[in-house]
Amino acid sequence: MMKQRHAQEPFEFRPNPQKLLASIRKLAASSDNVSFGKHALDRMDERGITTLDALRVLRTGEIEGRIEAGQGLGEWKCKVVERRPRARAMGVATVVKQENRIFVKTVEWEDR
Repeated sequence: MMKQRHAQEPFEFRPNPQKLLASIRKLAASSDNVSFGKHALDRMDERGITTLDALRVLRTGEIEGRIEAGQGLGEWKCKVVERRPRARAMGVATVVKQENRIFVKTVEWEDR
């Protein structure tokens, strides 16, 4: 008697968070690899956040929340957050494009 195979649920691939964070930090080491969308620049101006602040978060922060597929092939969306003692936490909504570019969608304070 043959065993009947059951169809498996589709597997949803997501990159390893530590590897994605390592890619983000490596790319953010050079500001030439990071671009800011108009929405991000508007929110940064409104919230008193500089591009240097956002770059620091990308260079030293941690991924928080879910990693999601972006619109294009090889794109991954996540939020990188920096939490420092006695300072406001800041989050950077990020799209990593094919592991060679970072697009910043928005920057926000992580007030609870």
